[in-house]
Amino acid sequence: MSRYTAVTPEDLREMLATIGVGSIDELFDRQVPAGVRLDRALDLPEGLPEQAVYEHLRDLAAKNTSTEDEITFLGAGMYDTYVPAIVDMLQERSEFLTPYTPYQPEISQGGLQVMFEYQTAISELTALPVSNASVYDGPSALAAAGYLAKLANGKKRFVISAGVHPHSLETLRTKAHGYEMEVVEVPLRDGVTDPEAWAAAIDMDTAAVFVQQPNFLGAVEDVEALAAAAKASPAVVVAAVDPLTLGILKPPGECGVDVAVGEGQQLGNKPDFGGPSFGFFAATEAYLRRMPGRIAGETRDVDGNRGFVLTLQTREQHSRRERATSNICTSQALNALAGVVYLSWLGRRGIVELGEQLLQRTAYARDRLAALDGVELLHEQPVVREFAVRLAAPVATVIERCQDKGVNPGFALEGDGLLVALTERRSRADIDRLADVLGAAVAAERSAAAVEVGA
Repeated sequence: MSRYTAVTPEDLREMLATIGVGSIDELFDRQVPAGVRLDRALDLPEGLPEQAVYEHLRDLAAKNTSTEDEITFLGAGMYDTYVPAIVDMLQERSEFLTPYTPYQPEISQGGLQVMFEYQTAISELTALPVSNASVYDGPSALAAAGYLAKLANGKKRFVISAGVHPHSLETLRTKAHGYEMEVVEVPLRDGVTDPEAWAAAIDMDTAAVFVQQPNFLGAVEDVEALAAAAKASPAVVVAAVDPLTLGILKPPGECGVDVAVGEGQQLGNKPDFGGPSFGFFAATEAYLRRMPGRIAGETRDVDGNRGFVLTLQTREQHSRRERATSNICTSQALNALAGVVYLSWLGRRGIVELGEQLLQRTAYARDRLAALDGVELLHEQPVVREFAVRLAAPVATVIERCQDKGVNPGFALEGDGLLVALTERRSRADIDRLADVLGAAVAAERSAAAVEVGA
């Protein structure tokens, strides 16, 4: 039968008879349990012509608000960073946009070299000797580090700081549940991981410890001291790091960290309503053979020419799951390409200058907001590019008031907290605008509450 020939009812009956069933319903009855079958037609509207579909999708898109439509200080893992034009230009080249997994090195040298250069950049950024060619995102990278630790030492407990991003903590808990592992959360004290509680939580049955730098509230952690507290145990020390702070903060590899992971969105990737992005994963050589995903290596061909190949494992998929280093069967290669292009564009000096700029603008914003009536700092710890405040008004309604004025003031935290993020796109004038709008919104909410109480 030609691939272009329509299947007639007679053809269908013949095919069903060949596999020993009398109808489509019988085929599904045999294979799909009754409890998961819908047993009714899908409730779908009638089809529309193409132009009507376009208009419908346009109307839906118009309901969104992008970072081009408002001044945004929203962060908490995804940031409104500047993406230079060279990133889009290179990402859209067909040789990068369309290739599949580069299993045949003889026709995939360009893609393999991109992976190799990306790995080199991440290794230099984290001061760790080996990197993979990226994973899905930051939270899955952290969870993969937990599985690496389980394979490495066979222990049953994870110890994680409450300052780790909630999405990463949730992902780790989900993965740990499947392996019947315990997750112990260490609280914060004065905005950073409580060092005494941290040390007390680590024992000889701890598989890995997890800390974030800077932490979710923007505070700079003493990663070196936290890592040292775990060295007497078999635990693998894992740090989730913000890559754009590594121009001014001590890199994880110099702090006693075994595995560094993180979210790569801010390296040349737009927020894009939450994705896609990529996660990075770097480690010491001791964990090289247990790392998830792909690793590209450099070699020489028979003529002595430099070349690149996938190394250590031929594929990411593993048929024997109990021996697999990961269930990650791909990498975010196109997004990781944006990452290495961005880092190359920024350069060694550029990432330092960017970090210094973020530090200065964040300090200015923190001082401006802390001086507002009804706004106080959530902690006094050093910060780089993100900080938390507490509002004397309901945070959800304050955010709505600010958004009505074209300003997104940040991410809502529990207890009327607000997490404010700075990027290089936020100018001093933008910060002043935030202070004016936020101060007015808090004052309006407090006045409204006073009137309601008086009534």
